[in-house]
Amino acid sequence: MNKQELVDAVAAKTGATKAAAADALDALIATITAAVKKDDTVQLIDSGSFSTGARAARVGRNPATGAEIQIPAAKTVKFMAGKPFKGRCQLAESETKRRQV
Repeated sequence: MNKQELVDAVAAKTGATKAAAADALDALIATITAAVKKDDTVQLIDSGSFSTGARAARVGRNPATGAEIQIPAAKTVKFMAGKPFKGRCQLAESETKRRQV
């Protein structure tokens, strides 16, 4: 599902216009981005949480030449799915398998 499909689905479920759904989605993404940039954790109860993580510096290999390269340490964004969200996704997967049989 891409962003436009998500906007269409939200608009259909809420009865909002597609423009309003797109604005709401953009505001949500901007708010989460701003919070994570400040090293805050964003918790969405029953869904999961967005936070920052750290990747240590390491040695890698250039796949074309095989030469060793130094990969610097970096900050990254993490999403940890909550138990209720994981449970809903697994239930949906098992229902899909039953329907295929």
